Amino acid sequence: MDLQKLLNEMTVDEKLAQMTQLVPQIITDKGEGAVTGPMRNFGITRKVTSKIGTLLGGTGAEQLKFLQDFHMDEDPHKIPLLFMADIIHGYRTLYPVPLGLGASFDTELAEQCCAMAAKEAVAGGLHVTFAPMVDLVRDARWGRCMETTGEDPYLNSKMSAAMVRGFQGENLEKDKIAACVKHFAAYGACDGGRDYDAVELGDRTLREFYMPAYKVAVDEGVELVMTSFNTLNGVPSSANKYLVDDILRKEWGFDGIVISDFNAFYEMISHGIAANEKECAKKALDATSDIEMMSTCYVKFGKQLLEEGEITEKQLDDAVMRILKLKEKLGLFDDPYRGASVEEEKRLHLCKEHRDLARVAAEKSAVLLKNDGVLPLDENVKKIAVIGPAADHGMIGGWFCCGTVAEAVSALDGIKNVAKNADVKLAFGSTFDPNEKPEAVADRIAEAKKLAAECDAVVLCIGEEMDMSGESHTRARISISDAQAELVKEVCSVNKNTVTVIYCGRPLALEKINDISPATVIFWHPGTEGGNALANLLFGRVNFQGKLPMTFPYEGQSPYFYNHLPTGRPNGNGGYCLRYLDTPYEPVYPFGYGMSYTTFEISSPTLSSNEMTEDGEITVFVNVKNTGNVHGIETVQLYINDVTASVSRPVKEMKGYQKVALAPGEEKTVAFKITLDALKFHTFSGEYKAEKGKFKVFVSNRSDVKEFVEFKLV
Repeated sequence: MDLQKLLNEMTVDEKLAQMTQLVPQIITDKGEGAVTGPMRNFGITRKVTSKIGTLLGGTGAEQLKFLQDFHMDEDPHKIPLLFMADIIHGYRTLYPVPLGLGASFDTELAEQCCAMAAKEAVAGGLHVTFAPMVDLVRDARWGRCMETTGEDPYLNSKMSAAMVRGFQGENLEKDKIAACVKHFAAYGACDGGRDYDAVELGDRTLREFYMPAYKVAVDEGVELVMTSFNTLNGVPSSANKYLVDDILRKEWGFDGIVISDFNAFYEMISHGIAANEKECAKKALDATSDIEMMSTCYVKFGKQLLEEGEITEKQLDDAVMRILKLKEKLGLFDDPYRGASVEEEKRLHLCKEHRDLARVAAEKSAVLLKNDGVLPLDENVKKIAVIGPAADHGMIGGWFCCGTVAEAVSALDGIKNVAKNADVKLAFGSTFDPNEKPEAVADRIAEAKKLAAECDAVVLCIGEEMDMSGESHTRARISISDAQAELVKEVCSVNKNTVTVIYCGRPLALEKINDISPATVIFWHPGTEGGNALANLLFGRVNFQGKLPMTFPYEGQSPYFYNHLPTGRPNGNGGYCLRYLDTPYEPVYPFGYGMSYTTFEISSPTLSSNEMTEDGEITVFVNVKNTGNVHGIETVQLYINDVTASVSRPVKEMKGYQKVALAPGEEKTVAFKITLDALKFHTFSGEYKAEKGKFKVFVSNRSDVKEFVEFKLV
């Protein structure tokens, strides 16, 4: 396909239509799809909609083939539509929400899960996913914690690259889809954890903590970047020329498509930087935003702006050429359907291979927080109570695309599948309602307590309902609700063989139940095979290996993150120091924490040298031994602190991790190489480099490690 010839033949109106994305409902009344923002009467005609370039949110081979035919019949140049959707943690077969996947610390697993989602999505007719979301988040109140992989730039970057590889493959092969990294930039730093709110960040903080995971995705060849809703230092990202044109395109060399989020162009008016849609269009195009999602500033005012000399045709041509190139790369000019197949949908969706992978992902993502001898449960136990609002619910998580709760395995079902000879009983006890008072469900709690007293073991399933986290689901209070806490208290008072399983899409404040529950598991929102994965874990068929990708704070501590800057008056330095008057300073559970059914001993670190030159490297060694009785996998974590620098540096930063599998009694030496890149930061003068001086090195299985060794960069 001669794309330049095609571009030359297009009218200005046709180019502007290519730069517009709408939902199928606006194109034809036979279209269906998720709508995640305000729907307005756009006031555009079929003359415009017949030529648009992309559709948002339709799914299914049959529907998308119909929409492609409908469009191709009317488009004068026969330019195929691009179909895009939010495939966040699976298409039909769902794996854990991204925060849970982050807890696996397993990039190979993340790549495999995204490859599975891509394969199912291709069969369903889609070409682009709005994933991965790699926004760094430090505030557990933010609803979209569930879409991220956590609070650490290093872990987020590793997961970002793996997810892009999984979705796109080497070169967008036939069973792959284009990935769109989001939300550029720093959406996770919104004020108060409130979705869509403003972000104010210094350039150093922006670049060192929030930018790395986006940059890694660009380096990995991601095809699209989505700008975020928020203002960054006063400018909405879709109109932020410094952010999009200067950094993303010129500094990083990104030559792919930049797409807005839902209605974000139009929202420039609400942000107060544009008086009308015409100004929105000009500002967005000046920032090199290519596709406008769910608003119509380009198609309504682009031609007028061109005639008035406010924009140039080259700006339009550059944007449209980027869109056409992706369509060509996907092979749409040769095959507008590109793998959409009802037969392949039936073969692939929820097939055994995909369900098995989803189950493994849920197993590897679960985090064991506490175990006072309760776990693993005995498969030969005679009577088990499964209690709580999540006990008989699929809990697949938000942004479930084409997955359904009905197709998912609940905790109750999973336990019945494993403990086949047990009498498994159900009681709900309470609901997920965060405002529910214990007295309102006293009878149900009493019923659950009675059942617990009659059983040999209890699996207590509480936490957050699926729609309590996700976009536009900020929570000011992240504690376990009073009613659920009362349920835990009453059940544990009559049965000490109780494990509390917490379903969530964000860190929750656990102080109400932490001392009461003898065993506690963070299970996130685990996806299609959650119940089977949970049963395998609880009965010891599979060992726990997940680690917390975010700090679990006390209520009121958010935002809380491990890699904070030091202070002149650190915690514990007398009365006038860094502290809270009404809650502990340290969190309930730190970043990187997670237990196993076995125990591990990690030796003190040793260094290959006490000095390092700028062109050299140092190797850090630790011995890791399985001191327990079962096979296990430990995640050994490397942290570094720059002791003295031109600007204050974090108390520690993750610079590496390794997952080590060990049989009982087995010991291995783990080595980490430290090079100059691991020591670089944005200095006071704005340079990105390492400064000479002392560095502390920490190696442990959790971030709150105190022991360290030192070396000098000379």
